[in-house]
Amino acid sequence: MAHFVIMGCGRVGVMLAHTLDDSGHSVAVIDQDDRAFRRLRSGFSGRKVTGVGFDRDTLRHADIEHAYAFAAVSSGDNSNILATRVARETFHVPHVVARIYDPGRAEIYQRLGIPTVAAVRWSADQVLRRILPEQSINGDFREASGRLILGEVSLHQGWVGHNFAEVEAASGVRVAYLTRFGEGMLPTPDTRYQQGDIVHAMMYVDNTAEISRVLAKPPAKESE
Repeated sequence: MAHFVIMGCGRVGVMLAHTLDDSGHSVAVIDQDDRAFRRLRSGFSGRKVTGVGFDRDTLRHADIEHAYAFAAVSSGDNSNILATRVARETFHVPHVVARIYDPGRAEIYQRLGIPTVAAVRWSADQVLRRILPEQSINGDFREASGRLILGEVSLHQGWVGHNFAEVEAASGVRVAYLTRFGEGMLPTPDTRYQQGDIVHAMMYVDNTAEISRVLAKPPAKESE
């Protein structure tokens, strides 16, 4: 089980907190207004931290140093981005996501390698896909026989700069499309993976666990 830190105890923050808590994970929720924690159910077992989500001491109180993922889902774009950058760049949290209301800003932050979810397409499920990589293998589409699934896959940052032909050869998936800077595109075998890319691939359902394991690690180095 992993530790998750959520900034913002609004509707989506509460949904995330309850979902992760139900799954047995450790959860800390940060909000500036301690009255917001009333939205959490009485049986919530996680930590409630009152403070500013981008303040380093507040984040430490939420045990950010041991966090597997951080989700900034408050109502402020600037606060969400600042907190996400602090989590990633200061505390080196491996999985981060920021909620963004302004689509123009979302594209800018995607270029910085910060996964974002625009409010116009908002759902708690989209956040979970970015902080729980295994969630993405649940898939966007399953063909009639049930053997194949199209899903969003997460790649280790070590794959940055490698082409998708290498990704396919190592994992056994077929890359269908990717989202780059907020725009969908069809990659060629020579297209190289960039930080911030969201990759959708077709794969065999029975192989999803092994695919997740392979892509969660950097590519194997060729022997000299």
